[in-house]
Amino acid sequence: MMEETGLRPDGTRILCTHTGSLPRPRALTQLHARRARGEAVDEAALVQAARAAVESIVPKQVGAGIDIPNNGEQGRESFVLYLRDRLTGLGGESRRTGWQDVDAYPEFKAELQAAYAGKETASMTTNLPAAIGPVRYVGEAAMRAECEEFQAALEPARDRIAGAFLAAPSPGIVAAVVQNRHYDSEEAYLAALATALRSEYAAILEAGFTLQLDCPDLALERHASFRDEPLANFIAFCEKVVTAINCAIEGLPRDRIRLHVCWGNYEAPHDADVPLEEILPTILQARVAGFVLPFANPRHAHEHRAFRRLPLASDQYLVAGVIDTLTNFVEHPEVVAERLERIADSIGDPTRLMAGTDCGFDTAAGRGRVAPDVVWAKLRSMREGADIASRRLLG
Repeated sequence: MMEETGLRPDGTRILCTHTGSLPRPRALTQLHARRARGEAVDEAALVQAARAAVESIVPKQVGAGIDIPNNGEQGRESFVLYLRDRLTGLGGESRRTGWQDVDAYPEFKAELQAAYAGKETASMTTNLPAAIGPVRYVGEAAMRAECEEFQAALEPARDRIAGAFLAAPSPGIVAAVVQNRHYDSEEAYLAALATALRSEYAAILEAGFTLQLDCPDLALERHASFRDEPLANFIAFCEKVVTAINCAIEGLPRDRIRLHVCWGNYEAPHDADVPLEEILPTILQARVAGFVLPFANPRHAHEHRAFRRLPLASDQYLVAGVIDTLTNFVEHPEVVAERLERIADSIGDPTRLMAGTDCGFDTAAGRGRVAPDVVWAKLRSMREGADIASRRLLG
């Protein structure tokens, strides 16, 4: 079991973590993509390839200076659809609405579609199941195996890390992707998902890891499923989701739970994104210790200023995205340091700040935009920039 200390900022230097997915080996990506399409694959080969990938990805993170690593989500086809094997009641088909910003630019949309044409990926918009029966969690064995596999990979690096984390999706993003065809109301569906997902959340924490709740729904769905509705309707949805999250984590160790929100991990105009200041009051109602937010990309880099008006609670911290996961530019360490300094000024306390990435680098297998060797260069630069900022801010 992991030590349960050091999973928060330690006040002596700015710790580095990231948001979740890391590049998967090509052969593993192909297995995930084929399985996501419903094709038969050699399950034993997939398990073996995922285990080898986890064993490889942990020392790479440590070598890049990551203080709080994860398993890179190597054994999952995507950050949410891996749950198709861990939940009952799924079948049929869901249909995702397109992104408002992509649809607004037909020439860009055509180029984006061409870029992915023929590429081996696990799609987040096709072959999606729906909830057609009672949703219950049956993934105990799979979650236990994932934790044990990660613990084994961490063993050689125990003295070089401050902790470790595993992610799991929020009830809201599952409800958005796996649409309701069974429950009488949205509230009932979210409540069922919260009850089911609590088992996964608890298992991650019981294994000694920090739990990261992946909640892109709290921003992304504004320009997706709520694109043609008033903002008030979207905020109401977010409030329902946060209520479900709080029910799911009630009684679990709050100080070891962090929550990630983003506007979608895809390269596009993003000019339909809801401003952070509109959703932050609702997000801050989540009973968690940490928030993981993107501040490196060109659309949201300024929004850390929202914390000047809506501050964190005294026992909360921020993992600030200072590395863009959608561009092959390697951020200069001084750029990283300057970003951290500005964000520290907005939250008012550099001892409650960590450095992170805007999102994952390979949210669904094969969908990553950054070449693997560039990923590691970006993470090394984040470490260097965090060290510079630590000297300036923390002495």
